[in-house]
Amino acid sequence: MFVHKIDEDLSLKLMDIRDGEKVFELTNNSREYLREWLPWLNTTTKLEETIEFIKITLKGFAENKSLNTVILFKGTIVGVAGYNSINWSNKTAYIGYWLGEEYQGNGIMTKVAKALTDYAFTELNLNKVEIRAAVGNKKSRSIPERLNFVNEGSIRQAEWLYDHYVDHAVYGVLAEEWIKK
Repeated sequence: MFVHKIDEDLSLKLMDIRDGEKVFELTNNSREYLREWLPWLNTTTKLEETIEFIKITLKGFAENKSLNTVILFKGTIVGVAGYNSINWSNKTAYIGYWLGEEYQGNGIMTKVAKALTDYAFTELNLNKVEIRAAVGNKKSRSIPERLNFVNEGSIRQAEWLYDHYVDHAVYGVLAEEWIKK
């Protein structure tokens, strides 16, 4: 079982089926808040759909293609973060994350993204970490900016968000840049 302790209050734990109810409850409690920037809320309306998502993430982990964790803050599941995918041939990890509305503004996600970036370079020996976020999603974009990722540009109409497309800003950091700081 993958568990990565970040500090006294914060850790990442590989998602498992037993987390399904808590993850679904957190999703439900933050549904309208999350809907602004996440495209999957309409297809996650039942516990069974969250369980199916967890099964898919566990398969990705078993195949060494991804790593999706629950974020534990003082022992409570407050969000989800990890590598949505890992491209081993190009040695790149793609970080994705979301946090329950009531846990925003505590620096949790910045610490999580920093820990995932550290782990990618020091434990997985990857060369690059990317974070993509909708151009208008200032909260999400502030995380890679705070961590000194480079804004590498944008991808036009990168994601369909219920009734419109959104462009994505692409942020990246290389192992050599990260280790220097």
